[in-house]
Parts: sequence; C-alpha cells; structure tokens
Amino acid sequence: MNENSQSAIFEKSDLIFEEIPGIIPMNFPPEDFYKSLRKNKKIPRKNSSETAAANPGVSVRKEFGSLAIKITAIISMAMLIFTFVYGFHYNIEPGMNPSVKDGDLILFYRLDKKYRAGDLVILTYQGQKQVRRVIATAGDTVDILEEGLMINGALQQESGVYQQTQRYAEGIEFPLTLGEGQIFVLGDARETATDSRMYGSVNAGDISGKVITILRRRNF
Repeated sequence: MNENSQSAIFEKSDLIFEEIPGIIPMNFPPEDFYKSLRKNKKIPRKNSSETAAANPGVSVRKEFGSLAIKITAIISMAMLIFTFVYGFHYNIEPGMNPSVKDGDLILFYRLDKKYRAGDLVILTYQGQKQVRRVIATAGDTVDILEEGLMINGALQQESGVYQQTQRYAEGIEFPLTLGEGQIFVLGDARETATDSRMYGSVNAGDISGKVITILRRRNF
C-alpha cells in the first residue's frame, strides 16, 4: 500500500469518525498541564521517628507529658483508696498501752463493719481519734464488778491487759445491754483510758475502721 492510499484511508476514516453521532472527539490537555503536575508533586510525610530525630526537644516534652499523666493517675488512685478503703492513724494517746503506744502508725480498713470481741477499732471521741478494743457486741450484757469485767455473767480473762478493770465514778451505769449495731470498747490501759465506761456504747456505723497493722516507730 503506497503513501497516497494510506493518506486517503486516514482522511476517509476521519470523515467517517466525525459523522458518527454521539461520539465526541477527545481533546488532550496541553503540555503545560503535565509540566505543572511535575512541579507540584506531593512531598511524602515524615514518620514520627524521623520527626523525633529531627526535633529531639519535642520528643522529650512528649515523654515528660506522658510520665506526668501516669504519675497523676497513680496519685489519684492512691488518694481514692486511702480515702474510701484504707486509712492511716498516728497514735498520740496512751489509752491502749502496751498494745498500741504513743508514736505508732496504724493502718485500718474502712469497709469491714462486722466487729468481734478482741478487734481493735478506730473511733472519734470529742474530735480526737482513738484506738480501742471491742469487748462486747450487740445482744451482750456488760457489767463491771469487784471481781472484774463480766460479759453475759462470765468473768473475763484478758491477755495483754495488766490493770484491773474498774468502773468510773463519773461514768455510765452498769449492767449495760447492747442494742442492735452497738459495741462496747475499752482501752488496754484500764486505769486511765477514756472508753465506753465514760461515753457508753458506740454505734458500729460511727467506727472509722478496723485495725489491720500497727507500725511501731519507736524501738521500745
């Protein structure tokens, strides 16, 4: 096929193409369009490690910020625990000698409200916290006679108590029967302790907590 015949075919094809209805000739963008694309190519983003390497100050600030958040969370959790679950009491009065001494640090548990004879509890009397021993609970009858402390008619033999239990002249009347939710407490220093012999029975709901650990801060 010679050049003249090829040219004729192309011309004829063009004519045929233009005559086909519904076909729109394609118009390609000018060369300047592609040049502008090449100039405005997207710059790839740097990852976090590259940014940190380029800006060490930013990385250090982020680490300190994260550490500060963690420390704040730990402190907040500790405050919640020692506000609603546990508590500390620094003992400054001698009413529980020799079991609890002046200067002892006491850890107590707030949530256990079931008390038994022998438990050590924290309560508040006239604005001052004190540690006392539970002697009797709801339904028990407490009496103090010349023979000593009587619970439900039985004379009590208490280990760790070295002083005789006596009534106080300005104290409450005996015998005393405890009602529902009440406890009777005494200090181990029976001759001088301010306890239920003075202020009567104590409502269990008014107790701050039960002693679970005594930390002796003085070596005596």
